[in-house]
Formats: sequence, structure tokens, C-alpha cells
Amino acid sequence: MRIAQVAHLTESVPPKTYGGSERIIAYLTDQLVHLGHEVTLFASADSATTARLESVGGNAVRSPETLTERMARLMLLQERIFQLSAQYDIIHAHLDFLAFPLARRSKTPVVTTVHGKLDLPELQTVYREFSDVPLISVSDAQRVPCPWANWKATIHHGLPINLYRFNTGGGGYLAFLGRLSPEKGPVEAIEVAKRAGLPLRIAAKVDPADTMYYQEVIKPLLADGSVDYVGELADREKNTFLGEAVALVCPFRPESFGLVLIESLACGTPVLVYNHGSFPEIIEDGQTGFLCAHVDDMVKAIGKLSTIDRARCRRSFEERFTAERMTNEYVRVYDEIVRSALKI
Repeated sequence: MRIAQVAHLTESVPPKTYGGSERIIAYLTDQLVHLGHEVTLFASADSATTARLESVGGNAVRSPETLTERMARLMLLQERIFQLSAQYDIIHAHLDFLAFPLARRSKTPVVTTVHGKLDLPELQTVYREFSDVPLISVSDAQRVPCPWANWKATIHHGLPINLYRFNTGGGGYLAFLGRLSPEKGPVEAIEVAKRAGLPLRIAAKVDPADTMYYQEVIKPLLADGSVDYVGELADREKNTFLGEAVALVCPFRPESFGLVLIESLACGTPVLVYNHGSFPEIIEDGQTGFLCAHVDDMVKAIGKLSTIDRARCRRSFEERFTAERMTNEYVRVYDEIVRSALKI
């Protein structure tokens, strides 16, 4: 099958450090090539892929100060895709709603994986207008604000099976991995660790928009030495960071998926997370972690970590969250959409 994968230009594919959806695009693209498909990746020029790379020039534009440049290049990228669309059997966009006008007008079928949340009122208006556009969700919970949309499948994210190794978790600390922003709950993670009497290691990105939050809220909480902020990690550094932790603490607000949860499972590390959003679709309560109602629950759950079989966590990843499984599910959806388009 001839497949076009279309990424945002904010981060390279894969990203150098933080960037969840770009990593998934990279894993999916490379696995499609491995399966013998003819794949073109439309992404920033500094992307690395086994597929053919198409770019409108320039590296990833990460800084929010360059928003105008990023959007201008993204428009050019979509025009380039439209010009080349006849070369593909299907176009797979990872731009959320930005590719909808292209999808509606392209003779080649376009399917969009929605990576972001849908609970903002202005998004509901857009998705209703384009309710004919085929969509793929990354969790069932993600669909709740727009149950009437043209959903073709829910496909959970997956990672290469050998990206992370099983670890026995002998480091004696709790881990927090993500962004230092209010919606990720780092203050709650610090509270959980301090109340449990365990050191906490934080590996996180600080977006420019969250710099004041870090300086005024988070930094004072690091003063007593029980919390170690190690900065932003690349993939190769996560295996030790996650694998040696006794648990990953995720007091996140509801998310579309939660890639860090399956990264942790791949290392054999159980996850403490709130019982909302997509998280109950990923974590099996009492088996691969604990679904908690509040901070008190998380503190109590730490006392029950000895009941979790870390090998069971790794098996859950291998059975449910590999890139191979994810890619096979996408190929099935591609086949269905292409066959349906040929009948029209």
C-alpha cells in the first residue's frame, strides 16, 4: 500500500526529547516500512525515518515565538501533500483538525488520528462542521465530548518491543515524567512522595509558558533535597530512570492517552494514576498499578506496591502496547477506508 504520513512541524519525527505524538508517528512509519508498505513521511527536514521524507524545508520549529513561521510552513506542507495526493492510496494526517479541509477535498482518502483532547467548546464546533471526516481515536475516553464524530477505530499507542528493558526497580525512589505544568500534577506528585517518605526523581520539560509556574511553585518545593529534578530526558535515558523506580506517579488531569504509562509498563514499573480519562484503559487496577481517587489513595497505594508483579507489568506492555500491534490495527483501518472509497 502507498501511504503518506503527515506530521506537525513543531517537533522532528522522532523528537529529540519531549514529543509524544511525534514518537508514535515515527514508530508507526518505520513499522509500516518494515511490513513492506511504500511510505512517505511529510515532516520537518531534521526528521529521521526509514520512509521517504518530504519536507518544505527547515528544521522543527519548537519555539512558540515562531508560530507564524510554523503555521506558514504547515500550510505549504499541506499544499504539497494535496499536489502529490494521487501518488498515494491513503493519507494519514496527525494534525488534528488542521487537515480537515484537505481531507474533505482530496480524491485520495484521508484519515486523521486525533492526538489531542476534544473537550473545548470551540473544538466541538469544528468537529461538527467536519463530521464526515474519518477519525481514529487513541482511547475510548477521548471520544466522549464528540461521540457523533466519524470514528473508525480506537487504536491505543504502541512502542517498539525492544525500546525499553525490564528492570527490577531497585532504585528505591518514585518517578515523575512529563511536563512541569499544572495539568500534570507535579505538586501532587511531590506531596505523595514526601508523605510516603520516599525520594522523588522528576524528569520533565518546562515549556516557556510554564517558566513562571516552575520558578514560583515547583522550585521552592525542591529545596529540602528529597526531590531531584534531572531535567528533560531523551529516550535512551528513560530506561534506567523509569526501570529503577519503585513506581511512576502520575497525578495527571484526564488525557487523550498517556504515553508515559506504557513506557513505565515496558520497564516493569507499576503506575499510580487517577481513575479518570484514558487511564483505566491502560492500567489494570491492582495488577499493573493502582487507579486512585485522590492523593490520599496514592499514598496508601505505595504501601501496596509489593503486591504488584513487575513481570506482569512488562507482559501487559508486550500483549497490549507494542508498535507492531498498533501498526497492524492501523493497516486494517487503512484497508477498510480504501475499499470503501473504491466503492463510491
